[in-house]
Amino acid sequence: MAEKQLLLIDGNSIVFRAFYAMHTQIDRFTNQDGLHTAAIYGFKLMLDHVLDNFKPDAALVAFDAGKTTFRTAKYHDYKAGRAKTPEELTEQFPYVRQLVEASGLHSYELPDYEADDIIGTLAKQADQAGFRTLIVSGDRDLTQLATDHTTVAVTKKGVTQTEHFTPEYMKEKLGVTPTQFIDVKALMGDSSDNYPGVTKIGEKTALNLIREYGSLDGLYENIDQMKKSKRKENLINEEAIARQCQDLARIRRDAPVKIGLADLAYEGPQQEKLIDLFEKLNFKSFLAKMQVAPDTHQPVVSEQVQFTELTTDNLAELKQIKDQMVFLLELPDPNYHVSAVAGFVIGSQGHWWVSQDPELLSAPEIKELLENPKIKKDTFNAKAHYVALHRQGIELHGNGFDFLLVSYLLNTNDNSNDLGQLAHEHNYYQVQSDEEVYGKGKSRHLPDDRSVFFTHLVQKGMAIEQLKHPLTDQLHENEQWPLYTDIERPLSHVLAKMEIAGVHVDATTLKEMGSKLKERLAELEQAIYNEAGEEFNINSTKQLGTILFEKMKLPVIKKTKTGYSTSVEVLEKLQGRAPIIDNILVYRQISKIQSTYITGLLKVIHSSDQKIHTRYLQTLTQTGRLSSVDPNLQNIPVRLEEGRKIRRAFKPSQPGWKIFSSDYSQVELRVLAHVTGDRNLQQDFIDGKDIHESTARRIFHLLPGEKVTPNMRRQAKAVNFGIVYGISDYGLSQNIHVTRKQAHEFIQSYFKEFPGVQEYIENIVKLAKKQGYVETLTHRRRYLPEINSKNFSRRSFAERTAMNTPIQGSAADIIKIAMINMNEQLQKAGLKAKMLLQIHDELIFEAPEEEIDQLRELVPKVMDSAVKLDVPLKVESKVGDTWYDLK
Repeated sequence: MAEKQLLLIDGNSIVFRAFYAMHTQIDRFTNQDGLHTAAIYGFKLMLDHVLDNFKPDAALVAFDAGKTTFRTAKYHDYKAGRAKTPEELTEQFPYVRQLVEASGLHSYELPDYEADDIIGTLAKQADQAGFRTLIVSGDRDLTQLATDHTTVAVTKKGVTQTEHFTPEYMKEKLGVTPTQFIDVKALMGDSSDNYPGVTKIGEKTALNLIREYGSLDGLYENIDQMKKSKRKENLINEEAIARQCQDLARIRRDAPVKIGLADLAYEGPQQEKLIDLFEKLNFKSFLAKMQVAPDTHQPVVSEQVQFTELTTDNLAELKQIKDQMVFLLELPDPNYHVSAVAGFVIGSQGHWWVSQDPELLSAPEIKELLENPKIKKDTFNAKAHYVALHRQGIELHGNGFDFLLVSYLLNTNDNSNDLGQLAHEHNYYQVQSDEEVYGKGKSRHLPDDRSVFFTHLVQKGMAIEQLKHPLTDQLHENEQWPLYTDIERPLSHVLAKMEIAGVHVDATTLKEMGSKLKERLAELEQAIYNEAGEEFNINSTKQLGTILFEKMKLPVIKKTKTGYSTSVEVLEKLQGRAPIIDNILVYRQISKIQSTYITGLLKVIHSSDQKIHTRYLQTLTQTGRLSSVDPNLQNIPVRLEEGRKIRRAFKPSQPGWKIFSSDYSQVELRVLAHVTGDRNLQQDFIDGKDIHESTARRIFHLLPGEKVTPNMRRQAKAVNFGIVYGISDYGLSQNIHVTRKQAHEFIQSYFKEFPGVQEYIENIVKLAKKQGYVETLTHRRRYLPEINSKNFSRRSFAERTAMNTPIQGSAADIIKIAMINMNEQLQKAGLKAKMLLQIHDELIFEAPEEEIDQLRELVPKVMDSAVKLDVPLKVESKVGDTWYDLK
């Protein structure tokens, strides 16, 4: 007879671990009511993983009953000093408990005890009853509960990867038994639970002592035989502390729990409750796995997947495609410039053809279909298809419905590149996500079974086909159809051409710069060592903290769990107190330039053409701005001269050619003047005034004839741009180094001079609170689920976003329109010039020297006329032999 299996989960620990594991994506995990759901989602991932692999007969999730326990009675500072639980986590606990119940698991808490003690007590009962037990926690303290029948799974790197501790594994890994680990904790203490341990004894020393003496009792029985040392002195003086910490660290196995193993039978999930909960939480991927329709709760009847594998023998079948087709390439690597085609699917009117042979794409029957502009191609990420097909000498024409772009426009918060995930977001569940079919990370691979791969491809094609009309209807309802057809869809083609063209980068120039930077870093290293009075690892936060705050006695600005903070923010506050600070800051900047930009760029120069082919992401940012990746060419540093010099390596691809750039001047402020309708701001632009100087005159109340100083202009510039981003008086005071009162007065003066701006800000926030989103001039939407949040900081961020998005997003729309128009005009004029890069508000070209005068006239004319605003757009152009030399 098989052993019964018991699952015990440390609820609070896993919820916290899930929350912080998903924290970088917290904005993505909110439901339609603004409730944060990241911790609930992560908890569910953990549950699925454990239940799939362990299959328990009985299960319990233990929760802490409160902050006060018998341990706090014994030691007042137990767990004291912990940061307050974020409100966006606190609000999720009731839903985690609902999830536990709906999943068919029992939950329990016990006043005056912790979840650990409940688990310890039940695990002991299970051992005695012959159960095999699995304990799941994010806390390694529970490894003391491991026995021959109990395994402790401790989460690592999120919530689904775990390290399994058994007595054998603990002996192998740590050299101690589970029971001995209690005494290790007694000596080393626990900063998280806030009990001290013995002074200057860390984990390594504690482990060595317990290995040598067997236990805390054994250590103190033999303390007299220890060699005289500061450690021995600390151990003797702090024996009472060690004994107290031992008591605090020991998980109770005799807690007065009112439930027993017979009460914990696991009978599986309660389907209806789970569906209701997932709908409330907007967990569409989990609903998809359950294969139920969201509204009716009825099982989804799977569509029958039928397809024909394409070969050279049946290509003639494709002739039945007349005017419409779904076409999808499978490109396993996100960087489609290097990704090989793993397979493709072509579909039309219920007929689907699939293949794993990319060579077939060049067959006349397929090539003619793809290049025929009269046959519309519905796809997912047309830009990637255009680039990948271009490598095979195929020019894709007739782009129709691009599911990736359309889904992004409907909700910029849903910016996944996984077709299956996005389909689930739109309530279509007949397709799995790529992760479910291919795996993720290093284990990602195509299925060994070709039929599984082909079925997945066809299901993707069917998803595109089925979602086309409902999503197109939504675009029309949102007045976003022109945004798609006139901007985003044609822009994808322009970007593809730019990516294919690439930008020429001279490797020799980069290598020479790298050598000089190495010399500069060596000089800085030596200067830092001289100022410190010793050599140390400058890149080690711990060693640097010791030098600055213990040896050099500089004031401690901030401490972290692991010691002193040496962040840029901290170092900048210490500037002027010691020369070493300036040198460390410059060292870090140059070190980053060396590793990220010199070494990084050299790695991605293509050997065939000496060019870098970046990718522009159209669906990443929530404002509509483009992002450059693999590598990021929009982020080459310009503040430091060493960073600016990197641009010297960016040269024309042909002799006798030049680099040419045109840049919108203060485009966001001009959009602000337009959308607010403020007469003073508009008039300043119409009169061609220096807007920062004009603003300085207004906020400093200067009389005619009084001069604006450079510092006044700098401060006014910070106010101008700060207003666009909803800056606070505190934020402004930090930026321009004035008192908070002065900053407040600047902002109030600004609003008095530009009342239309203040009115706009108030109205746009009210509108966002009412409708839940804001829009740009072209109806690009950004939904703000936290605009009515109870959490002040989250709500404030959403309010600032509401103010800024229409401005920044409209500026992004303007340059996109300019790029589309510019591409047409270059072709119309028959110029050899090529558009190479978009750096936010700037376009960069290469062109023969004889075309430069024509570009000086053409490019600003096209950019100026991209949209009609109530104030003029202004464009400044430069030319040079390299990107660096633009003048």
